[in-house]
Amino acid sequence: MPKKLLIWLVIAFAAFYLFTQPENAADAVGGAFSAVGDAFGSVITFLTALFN
Repeated sequence: MPKKLLIWLVIAFAAFYLFTQPENAADAVGGAFSAVGDAFGSVITFLTALFN
């Protein structure tokens, strides 16, 4: 039950943030995707160096 409540609170906060500050929300999402892309690139670089 607390886990479900926490999930709904996070969703509510994200919706509030999106509607009150859409530019900042877009920057946050862009930053998150950039971080995931950088991490993926780092793993690929590591694996390439490992097997060469």
